[in-house]
Amino acid sequence: TMVTLYDKIGEKRLKQIIERFYDKIYQSPIAHLFQNDKNEIASKQIAFITQFLGGPLIYSELHGHPRMRARHLPHAIDNTAKDIWLDCMFDAINEVIEDKNLAIELFDCFPRVAQHMVNQ
Repeated sequence: TMVTLYDKIGEKRLKQIIERFYDKIYQSPIAHLFQNDKNEIASKQIAFITQFLGGPLIYSELHGHPRMRARHLPHAIDNTAKDIWLDCMFDAINEVIEDKNLAIELFDCFPRVAQHMVNQ
């Protein structure tokens, strides 16, 4: 069977990345876009990224089809917000993943998706 990016990173490291990512987000200029409970947001994000990277379909089982752009429309997301989000993700990934090639491969999954969330 094909080895997915999720397999390469593993559940434990993915959780560490998302936890660090939200620590950074909540200290960033876009913290106001994340009003819900941090743990709830983080667990949804872990479920989504697990699925997004080829892991188990946890997110769809819990929440239905991701419809990520529609879910983000209530938030005013401009290019600055997108860049801050990507910077936080980049830093979190590189703090957790020591293998630089793997870190780059993982980070490269996000810019196109992030651009798709821009609605301002």
